[in-house]
Amino acid sequence: MTETDRDETAVLSGCPMHADPTPIHDQAFAADPDGVYAELREQGPLASVELAPGVPATLVLDHETALSVLRDPETFPKDSRAWQREAPADSPVVAMMMYRDNVLFQDGPAHDRLRQAITDSLSRVDSVTLRRYVTESAESLIRDFSPTGKADLLAEYARVLPLLVLNRLFGSPPELTTRMVDAMTALWDGSDTERANRELGQCIAELIALRREQPSFDITTWLLGHEADLDDEEMVQQLVVFMGAGAEPVQNLITNALRLWLADDRFAGDLSGGRLPVEDAIDEVLWKQPPLANYAITYPTREVELAGRSLPANQPVVIGIAAANTDPALRSTRRDGNRAHLAWSAGPHTCPARGTARLIASVAIETILDTLPDMDLAVPADELEWRPGPFHRALTALPVHFPPVQEPDSRDETPGESGRWSNRPAHTSWIPPETTSTPKRAGSVTKAPRRALNYLGEWLLGR
Repeated sequence: MTETDRDETAVLSGCPMHADPTPIHDQAFAADPDGVYAELREQGPLASVELAPGVPATLVLDHETALSVLRDPETFPKDSRAWQREAPADSPVVAMMMYRDNVLFQDGPAHDRLRQAITDSLSRVDSVTLRRYVTESAESLIRDFSPTGKADLLAEYARVLPLLVLNRLFGSPPELTTRMVDAMTALWDGSDTERANRELGQCIAELIALRREQPSFDITTWLLGHEADLDDEEMVQQLVVFMGAGAEPVQNLITNALRLWLADDRFAGDLSGGRLPVEDAIDEVLWKQPPLANYAITYPTREVELAGRSLPANQPVVIGIAAANTDPALRSTRRDGNRAHLAWSAGPHTCPARGTARLIASVAIETILDTLPDMDLAVPADELEWRPGPFHRALTALPVHFPPVQEPDSRDETPGESGRWSNRPAHTSWIPPETTSTPKRAGSVTKAPRRALNYLGEWLLGR
């Protein structure tokens, strides 16, 4: 081998396209993603990874490069059809990456049309009433397990609360929403994805048929009547995005923030030094352990140069959201109160429901901390297990214990149990039916000090 050959080999070995891809779908990655990201950074801003066996991709690791990709849809489009034709059909990640006729996989005017339908529908959701409904629903869930003195906050709280919200937002019967979220969770986990994909499509088709026959005051009905004139397939696929964003990522945001709160002494107690602990916990999770750790996938249609490297056409370029947020170049950046992270993506595909998702998570966390202030982790934090998978950052369980709380015998109807809406004119914003006050346990406060101070802090900071 000549000196020139050795030089070329050395260059190629440092290139993501010629390095052995590192799995980011296994238990080793789930147990220590930061350690894996640190090793991958030795390849530079880009690294060769494996999303599933036989599915290579380029992972973007630094913040600046990630922004350049997210803000350039012409070079880095979202359409995955060319990649999909060559991908292993039975791969567990195909269902999460396959082309769908929705806003996530479109660019340009087609994307703008679909996004407008979504943002217009979301704008009709009344945030004050949504806050009240999330609080009431959270308190109802807490009453179910508070007498036992123990709970799995993932299975019994964080996973269920978004279900109640989705029921109301989309006008979906509870059993139908449960089926949809079960299917979406299976897709995230890569578990029996063909069946899960069929089940999800069937459930959403049933919901659309229901709302065509019985219009109501919900996002499904508003999408059906929007001037974008979505056809049946577009309707199904827009709701796939909504359900995907409203279930799995929100439950993981709630769970990850509660884990941080319970495990980290910095987030104990009330306001300290003018900080807002719950909001800071959410911000830290969105920076360091975002519910979507690796996503915002693009598929360049031609060979392109990025960060000094040549990337092949039609191969996935994945934004390492958690890696970019923890880029060593950002170490001097103050994180508390700073929302320049990429947890909601950036550019034209910035999540349109980020305000709604954050509100649900914030109220869910505040409510349980105020209602069960003596709650602690039931196992050491380092014994909590993380679910493997290339895209999410998700616990398998979050067990806690607390002093048991006895409940009154009589209870009013659980909010949303009837599935009915108030009879309001079609132009009205989304407002749930009025519900009677539910009994409060001794010591619980409707407007707890932490919650009230957080709202005041949000107002003062212009949030």
